[in-house]
Amino acid sequence: MMEEIVLLHTNDLHSHLENWPKIRRYLLSKKEEYQSVGKTVVTVDLGDFIDRWHPLTEATNGQANIELMNEVEYDAATIGNNEGVGNSKEQLNHLYDHRNFDVILGNLRDLHTKKAPEWAMPYKIIETKNQTKIGLIALTAPFPLTYNPNGWDISSTKEFLPELIRTVQPQCDILVLMSHLGIDEDIKIANQFPEINVLLGSHTHHLFKYGEKINNTQLSAAGKFGYYIGEVHLTIDNHQIVHSEAKAVSTAELPAFSEDQVESENYLALGHELLKAQKIAEISQPLLVDLNDEQPLIVTTLNAIKEKGQTEAAILNNGLFLSDVPKGIVDAEKLHNTLPHPMHLIRVTLRGSELIRMVKEMEKNRHYLRKFPITGMGFRGKVFGEIYYDGLSYNKRTKQVLWQDQAIDLTREYSFTTVDHFMFIPFFPTIELAGKVDFLFPEFIRTVLGDYLNAHYPIQ
Repeated sequence: MMEEIVLLHTNDLHSHLENWPKIRRYLLSKKEEYQSVGKTVVTVDLGDFIDRWHPLTEATNGQANIELMNEVEYDAATIGNNEGVGNSKEQLNHLYDHRNFDVILGNLRDLHTKKAPEWAMPYKIIETKNQTKIGLIALTAPFPLTYNPNGWDISSTKEFLPELIRTVQPQCDILVLMSHLGIDEDIKIANQFPEINVLLGSHTHHLFKYGEKINNTQLSAAGKFGYYIGEVHLTIDNHQIVHSEAKAVSTAELPAFSEDQVESENYLALGHELLKAQKIAEISQPLLVDLNDEQPLIVTTLNAIKEKGQTEAAILNNGLFLSDVPKGIVDAEKLHNTLPHPMHLIRVTLRGSELIRMVKEMEKNRHYLRKFPITGMGFRGKVFGEIYYDGLSYNKRTKQVLWQDQAIDLTREYSFTTVDHFMFIPFFPTIELAGKVDFLFPEFIRTVLGDYLNAHYPIQ
């Protein structure tokens, strides 16, 4: 018997809620339209629905995003790295407490118990009216460097996917992979695992406007920020796919209602209001982005991260700081405005000879990075900006690197604190290649600054 199955998917919204009213309307209306003519509709999200750059996401630890997801009654969702490492372990363990959909995830375990989290299931089987069984499996991008310090054990595709396929394929007619792995991994999987009938892709924000096919696997991908909605149509005969096609629907081309903008503005306003209510410290002088100020913001933040990392030195770039912190009461909104980045701190230990090499890498790239625009890898600013040292210095004339104004011992080990962004960008390879790197979880840099201000400048 012939039937049609429609898979609707979203991915990498990153809390761009300005597009959410259109997306919600499309998902709900299409689901009703297709179901009214007898089609089976499965709606899924592929992760990175939340992103803490948005004040409402930050203020509610992502709970507001889950409430929005509940509005469309997804059949299933998986997590991206923004859910996985953008939250502390405790926050992630409670992120989905009030969901009305299933969370599917095959490659995450508790680091200590080696058990899957209670909020996730390894797969889901959905049966159509014609008794065709759709198997949903999901994997997220494995970043052990950041998952492990947060208390999670994340596994690679090759470790878990074959086992998942062996378990789920005998139970279903159509196998669908919800992938937050990225385009390169998706292509490998499609070539190596023909058992997967449909592969819904995300993470690298790639777009397949009209889908792609590798062998008999139908691929679909819908970009980022809710600019597109993914849609896959499967024609089924006797529980087997006889035809498949995919498309990405542009939200810019969907009807816009006047209340859409009001709704998205209200999300921002509520987030700001909630963050303002979180009072942190009281300062008698403003902390300004201007480096010529009596109390530059970057100087205070360097002190804060030194204290957190328990090191004598710290390094930051001033492109991180997007706005001043005025004198008076410091609240969570002010810190979020100036440091919206989901960045954690790292403590880096290098031998003296390697420390000198790293500083010379920084000096070589200094002029280039001053106005270098950069996006991704946790950076939510505009340009990288100037590099600033605390506890370290570089003499341009003699080309000598000093530690606490003293010559560096080439064989001694030195530790400094900075942001994890410095490890992920390609400009300072010595950090990754030669350094012993400790990730300091779970606080973001703004939280570390807030804790420092709270300790040193408490509200009177």
